[in-house]
Amino acid sequence: MGQTLTGLLTSVRAIAGRPGTPAQGRPGGGPDQALLAALRICGDHLSALAAAGPLTDARRTRLIASIGTLTTACSTPGADAFDALLRTGQQALDSGGEAEARLALALADEATTLRARSKGAWRLRGNALDALGRGEEAITAYERHLALQQNTAASRDVERRIATLRAAGDRIDEALTLFRETAGGRTEASGAGTGASGAAARLSRHLPAAEARAAFTDLVRLRTAEHGAGDPAVRRLAALYAEHRRLSDRDPVADPLLGGAEPIGVTGLRRLVAGRTVCLVADTPRTAEQEQRSGSPMASLIEGYDLVVRCDEARHTAPAARTDLHACTLRGGTPWKGPRWDRRAGTRLVFGDPLPHWRLALRSRLVPGAQDRVGDATLRRPLHDPALLGEEAGAGPASTAYTVLRLLDFLGTPARVDLIGFEGPAALSPREREWVGTRTANTDDTAVRIALR
Repeated sequence: MGQTLTGLLTSVRAIAGRPGTPAQGRPGGGPDQALLAALRICGDHLSALAAAGPLTDARRTRLIASIGTLTTACSTPGADAFDALLRTGQQALDSGGEAEARLALALADEATTLRARSKGAWRLRGNALDALGRGEEAITAYERHLALQQNTAASRDVERRIATLRAAGDRIDEALTLFRETAGGRTEASGAGTGASGAAARLSRHLPAAEARAAFTDLVRLRTAEHGAGDPAVRRLAALYAEHRRLSDRDPVADPLLGGAEPIGVTGLRRLVAGRTVCLVADTPRTAEQEQRSGSPMASLIEGYDLVVRCDEARHTAPAARTDLHACTLRGGTPWKGPRWDRRAGTRLVFGDPLPHWRLALRSRLVPGAQDRVGDATLRRPLHDPALLGEEAGAGPASTAYTVLRLLDFLGTPARVDLIGFEGPAALSPREREWVGTRTANTDDTAVRIALR
């Protein structure tokens, strides 16, 4: 690869600096300056790759091949160098990494210079700016793309992305408004407002995403230190911060392969469980047998809850047993190969990491029509997500029931949450039983009552 890379770099520099190469649409003239500039940019990137040593990343290898295709197109009469330019920019984005995103942005800039009315060039520019965390600039580029795009269906993803970026910026604006409204009397009186004021002065929706996140984090940390986590304004600030993190880190775009189900995120789940009684029912032979007996105390007890939650694959529970929320955890190296989730449920939450495995599992195992709502990526790892519970991953795998309990506890909106049928020692791990024990208000023969904080 080292020799191939060196040879390509030589070719790029030779073409970019060689006069007299006719450009398409300019008979007899020299090469278009924007194409020459794009090749020089690619040459600089190739030079940096060559200096970094042997290549082992397949994505960068594909990027080098794409630059080779662009180089050939620029030196071949009649070849469509513009499409090759866009493909190279997209391949740079697909390679990941900040340097590759900067390369994609530079190529997009040259593409918009070449063809100012190219919807593909403006979308590439928006994607590159988005990848670099420059959300407000990305919105402008995306809007230029939409103004040129005539296909309404093809515009939906871009429209949703614009809405997400704007919503993330709106959370910052609301946080700054909240700070200005509540900072006056208390901070001057205490003399402790200097640090938070500095963080607020740095925070802006126009900052790159990483800088905005750092300033927002400092603001929440300092306001919490000044007034305590129980302060209503601090609680609202923390909620805005969590929403901003989720919007910034993940794009809640509906997956077209969800079988018609509606994606639901943290805010939607919080609304769904607000003020309602919730029970988690264990999948045990004893519980299943008692629940199936019509009119039994167990059946009547479960039927009295607003939301019935069941976890993982049912081995004993009747297929027709009421399930308002089904939660499962992806396990193993190929979780997308498990049985399909065909049990009817109002809402289905799938916990799993890494993100590509989670997405593939949803696409492989969801059954169209078997659920009305599916938890989106903001709910896939509540225990370890810094925007939610943010626990260290070293404590070992958690049961699905424990993950659901911690998530409901974090949301803080259910009227009551009960465990039913989890009385056996094997139902929860020791650390999970300890957590449940600290929140147990009372017990009886069928249920463990948990008083959420």
